[in-house]
Amino acid sequence: MADTDARLKERLGRIAFRAWRRGFREADLVLGPFVDRIGPELDAAELDALEALLAQDDDHQLYAWIIGSEPTPAEHETSVMAKIRAFMRDHVAAAVAGGAG
Repeated sequence: MADTDARLKERLGRIAFRAWRRGFREADLVLGPFVDRIGPELDAAELDALEALLAQDDDHQLYAWIIGSEPTPAEHETSVMAKIRAFMRDHVAAAVAGGAG
């Protein structure tokens, strides 16, 4: 059990690194906090989907999928994408209510 927890913590650490260092600030500010707050709640299949999403090279396109300005390819239209979009709506709304922006 401890070995499984250690592997999950290591996996989440790698995912968080990739989420926070996208190279496109807007994507960083959605994906980084998402992984920090929601990542530990995701199951193995959702973590797989998140890793596949983070493997995308075009950060502007990835962000466009998140905000809905471009259609999301079917393989990335997952429960994780829905959670990212919901998180973004809530996260941005909370930041604006708190005085950001």
